Amino acid sequence: MSSKVFVDVLVRQDKYGRTTPLSITWKDGRTYEIDRIQQVCKAASLKAGGAGIRYTCLIRQKQTYLFNDDGKWFVEAKD
Repeated sequence: MSSKVFVDVLVRQDKYGRTTPLSITWKDGRTYEIDRIQQVCKAASLKAGGAGIRYTCLIRQKQTYLFNDDGKWFVEAKD
């Protein structure tokens, strides 16, 4: 089972309103740079619940789903 883990996200927003996440920071202070965004789409988190814009990211060569749910950012974490 997975759960939502809310994270701080450093983003860049361009003049057209496009938001690009650059890094995530866990509540313990660890920060991870996002190496690449592979896909952006509207989607639900089937594992942790919730919905919004899903960013399929590569972080340290691992695929991670990062969600923006009405301004709140979360990732799916294993319990």
